[in-house]
Amino acid sequence: MVEMSGVERMLKGLLEASHLATLDDLPGLVTRHAAHAGLDDVVIYVADLQQSVLRPMTPSGLGAASAARSHGSKHGPGQDGEHDGELRIDATLPGRAFQEVRPLSQRSEDGRQLWWLPLLNGTERLGLLKLPGPESEPPAAGRHLASLLALLLVSQRVSSDSYPRLVRSRPMNVAAEMQWRLAPSLTCATPRVTIGAAMEPAYEMGGDTFDYAFYDDTLHLAVFDAEGHDLSAALTSTLAMASCRNHRRQDMDLAANSTAIEQVLIAQFGRTTRYVTAVMADLDLQTGMLNWINRGHPPPVLIRGGRWSTTLTCPPSHPMGMNLGVPVTVCHEQLEPGDRLLLYTDGITEAGAPHGREFGLARFVDFIIRHHSSNLPVPETLRRLIMNILDHHHGQLGDDATVLLTEWRTAAHEQLAPELNEARS
Repeated sequence: MVEMSGVERMLKGLLEASHLATLDDLPGLVTRHAAHAGLDDVVIYVADLQQSVLRPMTPSGLGAASAARSHGSKHGPGQDGEHDGELRIDATLPGRAFQEVRPLSQRSEDGRQLWWLPLLNGTERLGLLKLPGPESEPPAAGRHLASLLALLLVSQRVSSDSYPRLVRSRPMNVAAEMQWRLAPSLTCATPRVTIGAAMEPAYEMGGDTFDYAFYDDTLHLAVFDAEGHDLSAALTSTLAMASCRNHRRQDMDLAANSTAIEQVLIAQFGRTTRYVTAVMADLDLQTGMLNWINRGHPPPVLIRGGRWSTTLTCPPSHPMGMNLGVPVTVCHEQLEPGDRLLLYTDGITEAGAPHGREFGLARFVDFIIRHHSSNLPVPETLRRLIMNILDHHHGQLGDDATVLLTEWRTAAHEQLAPELNEARS
């Protein structure tokens, strides 16, 4: 019988223990089992909802930490951007590791070498793992632990109230609670495509939502914007998204699907009282052919070569739910390798309108192009976009703002998403 190595004992023990554990148990389990691989002082940090700070998960319990934070603190950020154990993403070395999705090291106050390793669910950035290690490179045991821990976080956060308490900085309204629960991950990548999304205001979301899904070589994409900015709007957009998923899983094409969505809305809410605008699309991941329809929504933007952009045109039909009888046209666009497709709601471009200074489509597209040329990961580009829009609007949006960014690569250029390559190096 071959004796297990310390790394194997760590991973096997943590995996077996996780079957009968809650998310609150994870920090303690990690501390206990990481010792088998010679890892001590391991700390899990998770990013808050708006990806502004990194918060520690401690063995003393997530619930206690989130409860203490909910009472507020009289102290401001401390040295190196730290505040009650939090680390600011835009002002610390660990924050840079999170932004760039790559391991970084630093010396602790007692002279120890510390490593910050990204926690990734696929390419979704969850947070960081802090642990000691040699100067030359992060310990292999730490990289394996980070990979397993990310999977455990994702599987167990679904049934946890401690996790949302930990990652939230203020109370969330019911509409946003529903939207975040139903939305897919903000980041996803395969060798042929990278997808990133962002939604604001994160805690007061109303009628915006987005969706994407894979089926064989097809990627389904959709952005919905319901009339209004309240719980009724959230119910309307959620019903539209659920209907879209249901119909496409019955092999309805884009036009038939949007018509069926409209009938569901009318059956539930009556004529013209509730309506939803949308762009719905199918992308062939083999050929790059994009088929799409416009139901009264801002048209998509295509960015090519990291410097050229155009607005895709397609005869729009009426918003779903209004039953105006305008024909639904399916339009087509051949993408080229490296193209980036932007689907968005008008809250992105109209931010600041009450003050007479809209953020604007030109500024929106220019921001994406400039950050694309900096080779930033897609999720980091969108994080900075939302921060920029919030700054432009003094932190308060008058409407929901949602963006769904998709980058396509051909089979001949298949490679891991850059952010995943960095994390694995």
